[in-house]
Amino acid sequence: MKIINLSDNQSVINQYLAEIRDTEYQQSRQLFRNNIRRIGQMMAYEISKVLSYKPREVTTPLGTAHIDLPSDDILLATILRAGLPFHEGFLDVFDHAANAFVSAFRMYTNREHTEVGVHTEYMASPTIEGKTLIIADPMLATGGSMAATYEALLKTGKPAALHIACVIGTDEGIDIVRQAVPDDTTLWCAAIDPGMNEHKYIVPGFGDCGDLCYGEKL
Repeated sequence: MKIINLSDNQSVINQYLAEIRDTEYQQSRQLFRNNIRRIGQMMAYEISKVLSYKPREVTTPLGTAHIDLPSDDILLATILRAGLPFHEGFLDVFDHAANAFVSAFRMYTNREHTEVGVHTEYMASPTIEGKTLIIADPMLATGGSMAATYEALLKTGKPAALHIACVIGTDEGIDIVRQAVPDDTTLWCAAIDPGMNEHKYIVPGFGDCGDLCYGEKL
């Protein structure tokens, strides 16, 4: 699996990351969601650079323009609910893409809330057969949700290519995903943090993305 950490190169993404990590900035859900979306837009642009292209002719009022256009059949998948603003950023760029949604959420399996399992209960997706599949989820902590989502999507077919996109990941989560996906998969991260706390939240991270976007849950 190829790993591309966008933080290895300086860009305005660093500003968006700094803001969503900041506890004062997080007081506005709208601002938080907007930055998650903007990171999605920029990551989609970076992914667009490695897609396949074919020459096309476009008729203008004054002649014909020869332009190379993307030829991949893209399917954007996300994990509910935290992935929605990130997904929207990708959809702003890949506006002709098909879409898939999977409900995969963590469940603590012990009283101390230190061991985590993943439960998948809902999926809405077209076939992924032959598609360029992009799975976008802001947090790659344990990697369990991402691995479960990919496994669920495989029930509809086999993709031609797989890209996994996250805002922040951990080495532990990356290792779990690496075992679950094909070797030619590309993982895109805006940042990779050192690890997780005892409750399996990324440190320093920025907290629970779903809660920060949409409010706390029971």
